[in-house]
Parts: sequence; structure tokens; C-alpha cells
Amino acid sequence: MPIHPRAGERARTEDLIDVEALISAYFENKPDPAEPGQRVAFGTSGHRGSSTSTSFNEAHILAVSQALCEYRAGEGVAGPLFLGRDTHALSDPAAQTALEVFAANDVTVLVDNRDGFTPTPALSHAILTYNAGRGGNGKSAQADGVVITPSHNPPGDGGYKYNPPHGGPADSDATRWIENRANELLTDLGSVKRIPYERAVEAETTQPYDYRGSYIGDLPAIVDLDQIRNSGIRIGADPLGGASVDYWAEIAARHGISLTVVQPEVDPAWGFMTLDWDGKIRMDCSSAYAMASLVDQRANYDLATGNDPDADRHGIVTPDAGLMNPNHFLAVAIDYLVRHRPSWPAGAGIGKTVVSSSMIDRVVADLDRPLVEVPVGFKWFVPGLVNSSILFGGEESAGASFLRKDGKVWTTDKDGIVLCLLAAEILAGTGRTPSQHYTDLTAKHGEPVYERTDAPATREEKHVLAQLSPHQVTATELAGEPITAILTEAPGNGKPIGGLKVCTDSGWFAARPSGTEDVYKIYAESFKDRDHLSQIQAEARAVVSAALGGK
Repeated sequence: MPIHPRAGERARTEDLIDVEALISAYFENKPDPAEPGQRVAFGTSGHRGSSTSTSFNEAHILAVSQALCEYRAGEGVAGPLFLGRDTHALSDPAAQTALEVFAANDVTVLVDNRDGFTPTPALSHAILTYNAGRGGNGKSAQADGVVITPSHNPPGDGGYKYNPPHGGPADSDATRWIENRANELLTDLGSVKRIPYERAVEAETTQPYDYRGSYIGDLPAIVDLDQIRNSGIRIGADPLGGASVDYWAEIAARHGISLTVVQPEVDPAWGFMTLDWDGKIRMDCSSAYAMASLVDQRANYDLATGNDPDADRHGIVTPDAGLMNPNHFLAVAIDYLVRHRPSWPAGAGIGKTVVSSSMIDRVVADLDRPLVEVPVGFKWFVPGLVNSSILFGGEESAGASFLRKDGKVWTTDKDGIVLCLLAAEILAGTGRTPSQHYTDLTAKHGEPVYERTDAPATREEKHVLAQLSPHQVTATELAGEPITAILTEAPGNGKPIGGLKVCTDSGWFAARPSGTEDVYKIYAESFKDRDHLSQIQAEARAVVSAALGGK
């Protein structure tokens, strides 16, 4: 896709959303359930949309929240529900709407005791902390949670994500049931129980919870904060106007770390952001364009970090290399952690998604650990993190989590805050930046070139691509090398990857349909050079075209 001419430049007034109009549309626009784009639709990270396109409005949140209450009752989940929100303009009204429904359904809801914003990892941590030791009593004693966030999406978007008692993203069975019931309710909201917000917030079932204190107080169990503090390294943490803004300030104060919150401003229009690659404001901490302001300040710090609005993603900026590719940091993090966590269980594996870099495969093999390769979606790592059979789970889109020092579960959702602190631990403990460690890995395992591109596809073609089987691929070579594997199921758990992956000894590509656009995504990597990568990408389109019937 072409790069916008102003990508990486600070947003102008004309780039900003009208926050007042956005919130008015949340209440005024009424979705038409007969329109596919106006129905509730749970993707890999919950229901997302915008009030101005009538895809994220009060009616949607009423329906989803009532459906969730009914789902919890059917599943026997009777413990409290943790409720958090990020800094998107639609998150506050949506959280209020959700609370109105939960209170009317007599659900005990735990909200932030400082009326602050809640990062996704803090919500996951809260669920797991509450449920620890309650497993023997069944679901009736266990908690679950909802976080109102569209993650790194543009300022005009809203999102609603459900985390069941295991603390991680809900699986497809749960989201399918909630989605179907919500769409039934959307046709007749008369079945939704609701009380006014003023009554809901004062209800006996609405109770305070110290998300920030609980999470920050527990951080020494997963990262070596003493080492970071004693090293004196200077850290610049940019919350990108998101939910981690007050967390970083308190982490610095509570643990005595030399850390500056680079951009403490919270602005629902995100007027301080630099434009992303397509000219949109998008708080993507893995994008060099969105992170341009922090990258420009990298010389002021020994290490700089960024998080997206719900802090489930991480961006690592070093003075010597700028913003690290997420795949590069995942490889460094895995290599470091396995070598510096002596209490981690022997024989436990490392999780990665099928579209993450094969550098991870080589690092994991060198560490003599099992590789657990799963489809895209952090939910696939949840069981392994819970039972400690997976030490680390990471996605190519800069999302990851790992076990506590003692080998027990920390979070079962992505945690951008601890990944940033891990980068600081690596620098503090070794005296070398994560990017310098990655250079060491390339010297040992080769230097890959990785890229994701998009290609046009109709809705019908995307459906076919998602249903492909290996025998539909007739090619025997890719970019001059014999094909060694054709995958439509993930090797780590046998689940469909929703597309296709083709591998050779020195390269691979994966093709998956987009869930929101008429394109399919091509992930490709070469351990040779850029020209070889280009050849893989060109032949990938030909392989997919042939598999789709030559269209």
C-alpha cells in the first residue's frame, strides 16, 4: 500500500475527529440489524466500530452487555465482573451503558477505585488474582471481566472485549454465542434490563477495586525492578495518550526507577500524535510513523518505550537502532528470558503465531525448547500460560506475555507494560540494548527480511482462502527452493489458521483474509535478502491465485 505523504508528521486540526459529534452519534444513531455493517460482530479482539458509521452505538452496548449477563448465567459464572476502559472518546459512554445493564442484572461489578483508565493487562491480572485459589469452587465463585477499548484503532473507534475467568480473550464459542444473542436483542431492546447510570454507579453491586495498586505492587514478581533501579538507566515511557499514563508515573515513583513519562497528555482527539503510514491517526506503538515523535527523542534516554491505548502492545526504541521491529524484540526477549529465569519449568515451550518471524524458531531450537506455533490470536496461548506449559506467548503485532519468575501465570492477555520493563531489565542487566542483542542473534542465526503486504480479494475469495486445504496448492517450489511444508492448520495445536502458509528452508509466506477489508494479507520472510523476499511475495500471489481457481 502507498505511504501517505504526511506519514510521520504531527496531526493538523483538519485531521482530528469532532469528539462532541462522535459522542452525540453514540446516543443518536440507531443501528439497523438488517445491515451487516451495523450488527454486532466479534473479531479476534471483541466488537469494534464507530458511532458515526452506526457500528458502535448505545444500542450495541446495551445488547452485548445483556447478552453477556445471560451468557454468564448460563455458564454459571457468578463471581464479580471487572470493568475497565481506555482513553478513547467512546469508551467512557460505553462503560457507563454497560454498567447500567450489569447493575440492572444484579451483577457485582468492580470498577477502578480512582475512576481512572484500566490497561488490558491490569484487568487480566485482576481476574487471575481474584480467581487464584477459587478454582475448586467452580465458576460460581470466579470472576471475569470486560474492557472497553478498540486497542490501537483510530480515535473515532470504540471496542468491547470480554475476558472469561481464565483472564484472557474469550474463545470463539463464547464470542459466537454472545454475538448471536446480542443481534437478537438488537432487533428488540425491550428485553434489555437497564437502570439509570446515577443509580447503577451507587448500587451495592458496584464496588471499587485498586487495579493500579494491585498490578504495580506485583511487578517485582515478573521483572527485576531492583536491577533496573540500581543500574540508573534513563527510561522514557510514552503511553501514547492511553490507559497506561498514570501507571508509568506510579511505577517510577513506587519502584524508584529513573523514568520520565514522555507524553502525559490525554486527548480523545489525539492531536499530539504523528500520522500513521496511511495518513490516519492510529496509536500503533509498532509503527515507526505513529512513534515518530518518540523516535526523534531517543538520544535523550538509554531506552524509550511506547504502548497503545489499552497497553496490551509494546514498542521498544533504542538510541542505536530507533524503533525495533516487533519480531526482533520477541526473539531477543525469548532468548534472554529462557537464559535468565532459572525457576521456569524445564520442558515447557515457547508460543508464537504462524505469521511471526522464523528467527523465533531458530532461537527456540537453539535454546532446546519446544516451539508451539498457533493461529493468529492471543487466545490460543491462554491454556498454556495458565498451566505453565507455555513460558512465553508472542504475536508479530507487538503483543506478548510471559510467566512470573517462579514459573506461574502472570496474565493471559497481552501485556505491553511488562514487555517494556523487560527491555529495561535486559539493558540494565547486560549493559547492551535489545537491538544490540538482536544483532548478536542475526550473527548466529542469519538475518531475515520480513514484510506484510495486502492484495485485493472479494468477499467470496476471502471465504475460499479461509477454507483452503494443502492439496489445493499444486506448486512444488517457492522462489527457487523446494517447498518443505504447506500448512492450513497450526502445528502447535492443530487449529485452522484461516488461510495458508508455505515454507522452504530459507523463507516462507502466509496468506490470510482480512476481517474488515476486501484484501488478503501476505506475510513473507526471507533469510537471504530483499530480492529473495520480493520473489517470495510475487510467487505467493501466484500460488494463492491458483488455489483460488486462477481468479
